Amino acid sequence: MPADLLRRPGGTAPAVPVAPPRRRTRVFALVEARWAAAALALFLLALPLQLAGAPAWSWGPLYALTYLTGGWDPAREGLRALGARTLDVDLLMIVAALGAAAIGQVRDGALLVVIFATSGALEALATARTQDAVHSLLDLAPATATRVSADGREEAVPTAELAVGDTVLVRPGERVGADGRVVAGASEVDQATITGEPLPVAKGVGDEVFAGTLNGTGALRVRVERDASDSVIARIVAMVAEASGTKAPTHLFIEKVEQRYSLGMVAATLAVFAVPTALGAELADALTRAMTFMIVASPCAVVLATMPPLLSAIATAGRHGVLVKSAVVMERLGQVDTVALDKTGTLTEGTPRVTAVRPLDGSGLTGDDLLTLAAAAEHPSEHPLARAVVDAARARRLHLPAAEEFTSTPGVGVTATVGGRTIAVGAPARPSDGTDDEEELLAGELEDAGHTAVVVRRDGAPVGVLGLADRPRPEAAATVAALAALTGRTPILLTGDNSRAAARLAAETGIAADDVHAGLLPEDKVRAVRRLAADGRTVLLVGDGVNDAPALAAAHSGIAMGRVGSDLALETADAVVVRDELTAVPAVLALSRAAHRLVVQNLVIAGTFICALVAWDLAGELPLPLGVLGHEGSTVLVGLNGLRLLRDAAWHRASRSGGPS
Repeated sequence: MPADLLRRPGGTAPAVPVAPPRRRTRVFALVEARWAAAALALFLLALPLQLAGAPAWSWGPLYALTYLTGGWDPAREGLRALGARTLDVDLLMIVAALGAAAIGQVRDGALLVVIFATSGALEALATARTQDAVHSLLDLAPATATRVSADGREEAVPTAELAVGDTVLVRPGERVGADGRVVAGASEVDQATITGEPLPVAKGVGDEVFAGTLNGTGALRVRVERDASDSVIARIVAMVAEASGTKAPTHLFIEKVEQRYSLGMVAATLAVFAVPTALGAELADALTRAMTFMIVASPCAVVLATMPPLLSAIATAGRHGVLVKSAVVMERLGQVDTVALDKTGTLTEGTPRVTAVRPLDGSGLTGDDLLTLAAAAEHPSEHPLARAVVDAARARRLHLPAAEEFTSTPGVGVTATVGGRTIAVGAPARPSDGTDDEEELLAGELEDAGHTAVVVRRDGAPVGVLGLADRPRPEAAATVAALAALTGRTPILLTGDNSRAAARLAAETGIAADDVHAGLLPEDKVRAVRRLAADGRTVLLVGDGVNDAPALAAAHSGIAMGRVGSDLALETADAVVVRDELTAVPAVLALSRAAHRLVVQNLVIAGTFICALVAWDLAGELPLPLGVLGHEGSTVLVGLNGLRLLRDAAWHRASRSGGPS
């Protein structure tokens, strides 16, 4: 069995690696958030004064400051867009707010300004948090490394100064400073941040290691083969940034028609004012008609027709443990037709478990006896496999005798004296003469089935074999079936783990053998996602690790598992399953589709009201109060319709069906 990962030679205290500090931008460190908060505070001060009948001089300046603090940034961005010959809804909303104020609807205009300022602040915060997570990833690689010169001298140098061909010493418990190949020593390296493998991997002479991975108890000498800027961890950072910047956004429906609607509304408003004036109408009457037109034709109702169903779906998903980061994300999830799943920590629990206890014939041991010997010998170790063996013995309530003279050898196993007998637990021996004995047959069967085989020896003679594996989540098979029913395609498995373990999991969960892709590095997962997208598929990736982050960014949508997920995966993903309930993935897809149907209904309702009110204003004389009432009434109606998804029944229907609710 591999050595204790935390115990230093000589019996010194365990060397617990210190996690890199997490970067996290504070909300009010963003100027957008400060301006939005100021606008909201001013609005909340003015509103009760106005409703209480206070004189206008008490609340009027507060509303004016609301317009100023919340509206200057959208107005500036809108003017920039206008300079680039585009017209966006932000500028249109500011104009509508000012128009509302011009005809006495100061409160409605101020509320519109607050809504848009808050939206801009949330977008800025999401961008900053993603950048924080990308920069935090760089902290996984150590700042310094121990370089060994040709004459054997050791010196600490910044990892950025390491050159291809340098030799570095990686002591027990340290992180590897550069991508390279082992030239001396043996150890086990935890490289879950790169490949997603749940167990540390034995490394010896000739094996490749990656920067940022964690060394076990053995000392390694590594020859550098890549510059720091070209390391796997650096490429992950670059791929996340590139994919986030180049992924074509899927806008909300109203944003798709933003330019045409905005230009048409501005032109129509000017015409409503200019034509009657040119024909001799009173200036005040023409201005009132034009402002009435701008209010009733305002896309506020259309925007609200779109947002309440999506926001209600977000709120409902949040109550049931799924954090969806924006309305655009909620809309995109309903368009998914292909799901790609990570293995370790996503479809599986992410920790090894004892799956088989096989005493050898003639050993005289029962299964409990064999597990007792192995657990007693492993008890002093902190290795993940050792903990799994001890946990299995405790689950069976077995009494573990004390172990003495405990020793461990990286990549080989542990040895201890238990009850006066020498017990060794470690990797199975490999046949040297082409013959298969019982030990080798049992170990081979377990390994062929995707398990890790561990042999227990007593006084040098094998007495049994243990099988360990990362156990699938109980709901994995049901989730795969629900996703297949929802999208019309069986999910695809993308994993950095070995092909045998991946094939075993696929067979247990119902994934087709042709849809299993194993042994993938982060860039391989990105290529796989992009190949699917190039085939015209809308891809959802579900993952949890640092190695999944580039693919999460490259996919059309990404969902991260919250409890075991890395910071980078959680920040890069579009949605997070906070409680690690895998069945929530198909449920949130179904909820998104239900939200889309309500969006379509609301757009029809809002469009009908706008057309009717605009026709009335143009063909006759629409009283301003009636125009405001009709406009606000349509807004309330579509808002209430969208709030239907706030009910728990919407989530339960999605969860039961595994498809559209």
